[in-house]
Amino acid sequence: METQDLTQNSIHDAVRSALIFLGTGCSNTVPFGMCLIQPSDPPCHVCYQALSVPPEQNPNYRCNTSLLIDYCQSDEKHSYILIDIGKTFREQVLRWFTFHKIPRVDSIILSHEHADAVLGLDDICAVLPFSSTNNIDPIPIYLSQFTMDSIALRFPYLIKKNLRESQKIRQVAAQLDWNIIEEDCQRPFVASGVKFVPLPVMHGEDYICLGFLFGEKSRVAYISDVSRFPASTEYVISKAGAGQLDLLILDASRKVLSSNFQETSVLLLSSCSLSLSLSLSLYIFFLYDTDNMCLANFVLPVCFHI
Repeated sequence: METQDLTQNSIHDAVRSALIFLGTGCSNTVPFGMCLIQPSDPPCHVCYQALSVPPEQNPNYRCNTSLLIDYCQSDEKHSYILIDIGKTFREQVLRWFTFHKIPRVDSIILSHEHADAVLGLDDICAVLPFSSTNNIDPIPIYLSQFTMDSIALRFPYLIKKNLRESQKIRQVAAQLDWNIIEEDCQRPFVASGVKFVPLPVMHGEDYICLGFLFGEKSRVAYISDVSRFPASTEYVISKAGAGQLDLLILDASRKVLSSNFQETSVLLLSSCSLSLSLSLSLYIFFLYDTDNMCLANFVLPVCFHI
């Protein structure tokens, strides 16, 4: 289960902005295949729980990490902004877009070029309107130059370039508008009316992944893949930088991380003026109900919850 409130049939029952967690799992997703085809003794409790009830009622069933921002403007017009489009995108569309009555995607933002963040681009047709004449405004996609170069190699048919005179642009390529953003906290960009501040973090020691700070009435920091925080990013989301940070959504793929990262994460949470913190990229080590209670007891002063 990726969303928390399933009592209503649609988030449109009330006119408001919303965050919809399409996925909160790691790259392998949960349940993990090896836990099912070669079960241990005793079996993996998390993966067993993930199959015990339907996914829409099950917080231990987790697709690739992805966030959908339903931005409701003052005129009650909705814009839908997707952060990351991983390997499980098609399942997320069938399960959560239909459940929440999401009619389209207006913008896409990519945090990095790993498979669990971009391979769903191959299924992007699932949310593109059809036009035989290619006269529909393209969907803007925001990404770093490094991610753009990687996608151009893996999905050349999604890129409009190097066309011969008689060669037609493929329809799907014509409906995508690629926009390069900087890996710099000082270079914000606007997607579908929402201002985003890039938050460069280290995903491994030699790889930069982007998180994002957004929201005016409520300030949200979304950081899906991180092993270390550069000082500039830490400052931007701290009390001294962002001021009141209402929600921090943070990578927590494993319970046992390096002591340095654990210490840095707790210090970061302590330095933020937070209302709530949530965790992402949850691997098979996390049993939802049990670990929620453990985290509440362990780091209650900094409001760290799954």
